[in-house]
Amino acid sequence: MCGTCGCSSKSVASITGTNTDSQARLVQVEQDILKRNNHIAEHNRQLFRHHQHTVINLVSSPGSGKTTLLVETLKQLQTEYPIGVIEGDQQTSLDADRIKETGVPVVQINTGKGCHLEADRVQLAYEQLALPDSGLLFIENVGNLVCPAHFDLGEQHRVVIISVTEGDTKPLKYPDIFHQADLLILNKIDLLPYVDFDVAQCIDNARRIQPNIDCLQLSCRSGDNLQRWYQWLTSKVTSLETAVTTQGGR
Repeated sequence: MCGTCGCSSKSVASITGTNTDSQARLVQVEQDILKRNNHIAEHNRQLFRHHQHTVINLVSSPGSGKTTLLVETLKQLQTEYPIGVIEGDQQTSLDADRIKETGVPVVQINTGKGCHLEADRVQLAYEQLALPDSGLLFIENVGNLVCPAHFDLGEQHRVVIISVTEGDTKPLKYPDIFHQADLLILNKIDLLPYVDFDVAQCIDNARRIQPNIDCLQLSCRSGDNLQRWYQWLTSKVTSLETAVTTQGGR
């Protein structure tokens, strides 16, 4: 986990050596970090539900096209719902600047050496957004398929995006992130004629990890199947509204 990838907290990074005591201390620190994160994530989840915000955590490798997909989604749906974005990157505000151009409110989180978002920083960013009740909140995680798998942010839905240029074995190589995902998006399908990518095999690999995962194939360049993605999102907003109403409000 983060103790080996360079994005750990100072307390983890300060533990060195190979003896049993050092390893035990490292494991304990990592467990404490995750316990604290999960506690805050649960608070976030209750807060999101209270305000009827359907929260989507977008995860991917760098270069999958998730920011482009997000921008197209905001253009399409911002007249339908209140929408906000929490944008995670190690450095720069380049992606957040693209989102701002759509007119949708966005809060940037720069993680520095960190390779994932954590629940406490999402909580602070959410407070800054001050979104109206109901609608959608997108969390664009840092480009990485490893550490984000371990950090619950309080989202209701996790969406993994891979492009067809990345290879159809991604689900088998990074099973943790797929195990917790609700939806797999195969992006850039307009490039399929030019790459060696087996769509059926990739979906089969994903369902070996997560049998109930939904799968969509789409392209932002050609527009193929974008409507199906918008319909998926709308169904999640409707489901939350129905659940809240059925259970007697907030």
